[in-house]
Amino acid sequence: MAVLDVLKATRYRFPWLRHVFADGGYAGEKLRTAPAGNGNWTREFIKRSDAAEGLAVLPRRWVMERTFAWLGRCRRLAKDLEASIESSTAWVNISSIRIMTRRIATYCFVA
Repeated sequence: MAVLDVLKATRYRFPWLRHVFADGGYAGEKLRTAPAGNGNWTREFIKRSDAAEGLAVLPRRWVMERTFAWLGRCRRLAKDLEASIESSTAWVNISSIRIMTRRIATYCFVA
């Protein structure tokens, strides 16, 4: 399960993180027991209400949707045309760098 690899990499790179938000589709037994071996995680599964009809805004889900929208502004990432995972990862990193440099540049102007 790829989620377990992501959690292990996250624990290694960001050891201070303690809370994990997960989509309701990942609420299986593997994800419930996996973080126990990788550190002290608290898990929160965001599930859609059974009574909800149509579009329902779920808490914390908007964070990922917003991030995907920001990355989708890059023309190269608008379509899945990359031949390898390494190439795709590189373009996501490049777009993230572009987003962050534009944010930093808005606050670093000369008056």
